[in-house]
Amino acid sequence: MNILLIGSGGREHALAWKMAQSPLVDVVHCAPGNPGMDAVGPCFDVAVDDVDGLVKLALQIEPDLVVIGPEAPLALGLSDILRARGFDVFGPSREAAQLEASKAFSKARMTKYGVPTAAYGEFTEAAPAKAFLRKMSAPYVLKADGLAAGKGVVIADSLEEADAEIDEMLSGKFGAASATLVIEEFMHGEEASVFVITDGEGAIFLPAAQDHKRVGDGDTGPNTGGMGAYAPAPVVSEEIMSRVRREIAGPMLKGMAKDGMPYQGVLYIGIMVTAEGPKVVEFNARFGDPECQVLMKGLTGDIVPAILVAATGGLKGSEEAFEALLELEDFQPTATVVLAAKGYPGSYEKGSVIEGVKEAGALEGVTVFHAGTDVAEGGKLVAKGGRVLNVTASGATLREAVDRAYAGVDAITWPEGFCRRDIGWRAL
Repeated sequence: MNILLIGSGGREHALAWKMAQSPLVDVVHCAPGNPGMDAVGPCFDVAVDDVDGLVKLALQIEPDLVVIGPEAPLALGLSDILRARGFDVFGPSREAAQLEASKAFSKARMTKYGVPTAAYGEFTEAAPAKAFLRKMSAPYVLKADGLAAGKGVVIADSLEEADAEIDEMLSGKFGAASATLVIEEFMHGEEASVFVITDGEGAIFLPAAQDHKRVGDGDTGPNTGGMGAYAPAPVVSEEIMSRVRREIAGPMLKGMAKDGMPYQGVLYIGIMVTAEGPKVVEFNARFGDPECQVLMKGLTGDIVPAILVAATGGLKGSEEAFEALLELEDFQPTATVVLAAKGYPGSYEKGSVIEGVKEAGALEGVTVFHAGTDVAEGGKLVAKGGRVLNVTASGATLREAVDRAYAGVDAITWPEGFCRRDIGWRAL
């Protein structure tokens, strides 16, 4: 097979790296890709939101399968356009991708299908939003309705802070994404991420992972796109996973199909494990970043058959066969540490030189995925994003995986970068 992978981040590097290992695959083309993905297969300089350019590229290289990594092209309907052209696509339709693209849409679906989640209100004006706040108790959860690059969620500890945040968000803090605001009750518990590969009917559940959203050690500071992750996450016991299957994934997939928008691709279920059981924090329409990195590194089997059957159909009743190809029982404990530019998630400088990545990747169990890198004149690797590298490692235990990941971090020389030093702390 020839595969076209859309995206340029650490998630996509991990996907490209994993899919290229499959005996079913000849080449993985990437658009736009990054310097790390260059080593996997040819990269084409077409932006993820350039729908016309991506369609032209697909017509040019004629891939057997298109895998869409990030949420932006899904929200723009790229999968629908490519399917209409006859391509097999791993990624939900524009309509189904609203589960991520609109928090209000997602909450309405959960309410309709009886899926457990936090109580909420939806607002476009400040006065009723503030009135709703006063029916709740602190802390307050405020979410931009639309896509905000993983930064559209604010947890306010006081009414004053929440009121100010409402004014900022509805005044355009996140652009059009926060023209509508969702306010939720705060759920107490521990978060985890569950990933379901599905063709709309059948479902394969990957090991649960746990992301670290806050920028600082001890889960302090502002939310980010993710500063590290590990899997498997022990907070998701067999009982909790069984309830996720029965109470969340099953009703959602059945309801979406019944309403004429079957979900094909990977469904990211962000859950809060509460005293009452698992409740949905959010749905995403793609693999998490950086959770995807630990899943691809920890899986010992072949991911491509599962991705292909999700794109083409026929999974229901054959889940065990595809799970066997994934070798889920042999999943290795894995951790990833995000190296980010100083200043992230706020403003940061670009162009600083990074050294030692090759040496880090040569360490036992370590793979370094590129997220926000570029190559400058003279061939030097430089930073060009907020989250720049994902130093990922597997081991016999989570402790070994974490230690190996940090050994990889310490092999890299980048004074302008920083990382959290407590990835995996809840499990360890």
